[in-house]
Amino acid sequence: MAEFPSKVSTRTSSPAQGAGASGSALRPDLDFVRSVVGVLMLLQLALGLLVWALIADTPYHLYPAYGWVMFVAVFLWLVTIVLFVLYLFQLHMKLYMVPWPLVLMAFNMGATVLYITAFITCSASVEQTSLKNTRPYNQRAAASFFSCLVMIAYGLSAFFSFQAWRGVGSNAATSQMAGGYA
Repeated sequence: MAEFPSKVSTRTSSPAQGAGASGSALRPDLDFVRSVVGVLMLLQLALGLLVWALIADTPYHLYPAYGWVMFVAVFLWLVTIVLFVLYLFQLHMKLYMVPWPLVLMAFNMGATVLYITAFITCSASVEQTSLKNTRPYNQRAAASFFSCLVMIAYGLSAFFSFQAWRGVGSNAATSQMAGGYA
């Protein structure tokens, strides 16, 4: 029988200074940008920016209806930026306890409803608040058109988010780990 050595080396070592930093570097997930949800988010960001920029360039503060449209457009634009960054850099995977497909579905459904109200408000107020063929009229009319497009984009996102939440086309494990984007 072999004898146990009388001396055992118990030296510990620490990881190199640069090794830990390279493993946690944020890298964009280009597959997300190419996915349906990623493309729709980019579309929502671009069109939402157009909506609030067009209205912000008019004297909207004189009309309470446009205050609502501005609130909806800016608020949802900012939240969409946050969600886009979370998904782009896969930060949602670090917050695994949050049911992201459900969160994304609820957000998109809520955004669709809010943009329906903003679109109706904006469209109904164009002719009442400015003279035809003036710059404010054209800007508000364009904002109405783009708010309709953003509403459709959020509606499509809600549909695809619902599909991801239900797990259509995949099982629950891959849907949760993939973050819910198709």
